[in-house]
Amino acid sequence: MKADVVFDSAGLNLAGRLYTPNESTVGLRPAIVVGHPGSGVKEQAPAVYAERLAHAGFITLAFDSAYQGESEGTPRGLEDPGHRVEDLKAAVSFLSTHDGVDPDRIGVLGICASGGYALVATATDHRVRSVATVSGVDIARQFRNGADGAQDPSVFQGMLDAAAASRTAEARGEGVGTFPIFPETAEEARAMGGEHGLEGFEYYCTDRAQHPRSAKSFTWSSVDRMATFDAFCFVDQIAPRPMLLIAGSEAVTSWMSVEAFQKANGSKEFVWIDGASHVDLYDRDQYVKPAVDLLSGFFTATLTTEG
Repeated sequence: MKADVVFDSAGLNLAGRLYTPNESTVGLRPAIVVGHPGSGVKEQAPAVYAERLAHAGFITLAFDSAYQGESEGTPRGLEDPGHRVEDLKAAVSFLSTHDGVDPDRIGVLGICASGGYALVATATDHRVRSVATVSGVDIARQFRNGADGAQDPSVFQGMLDAAAASRTAEARGEGVGTFPIFPETAEEARAMGGEHGLEGFEYYCTDRAQHPRSAKSFTWSSVDRMATFDAFCFVDQIAPRPMLLIAGSEAVTSWMSVEAFQKANGSKEFVWIDGASHVDLYDRDQYVKPAVDLLSGFFTATLTTEG
């Protein structure tokens, strides 16, 4: 079963979708917050994982981050790492006070950019009992270094120049500056970002998974907000709470999940999904199914009533 819900995050109303198991049970259930990729919305990859984990017995909450999707916040298309982390904590607060949820058994699942945000939220919010990521990245690293980690540093410096100029233009009353996240065609996407760029285009810009509320542009002010963000800086503070990182063996972004894993202490596990790319893990059943099986087992074991 699913129901639309609204909850507050730092004064903004966030739109969420709550999934509950169909079968009735006695007592309170464990719950999982599911965060969306950068530019994504709750109806895309988060819905796939939230619904399947609900079938496994968890109450799950997928939601749109502030400034995006159905949630409040202007300017639209702002990607603010600090607020994205706050949104995850607000989702935990919502579940902590929801009927049917055991507030001592709440976990967080971050997909893509939310993987990085989830690690920060977990490190600084002891209500989160365990955390997992799927195709997890630090969006700031991706902007600074490129999806494959090999981007020329001058590219990001040029973006910071544009962000600075945009802030000045906005101060003059010229409006909020934005830049497109995706090119116009699949050919341009492949030329600009290789196969990773192409698969992102195919997911977000074709009938495969496109959604009218999914962001197609970010504000330029997002760039300097991301400039100094570091999703992995305090990952060692998650211990002793358990962590599971899942990445596709063919994902060019997997170096970021590997880096996060190497920085972590305590109970941690890294699992490769053989043959999967970064975006394959959003919706391709042959890859999503084993990932969900891993997540179900992980959260079942870690969201216990003891400790």
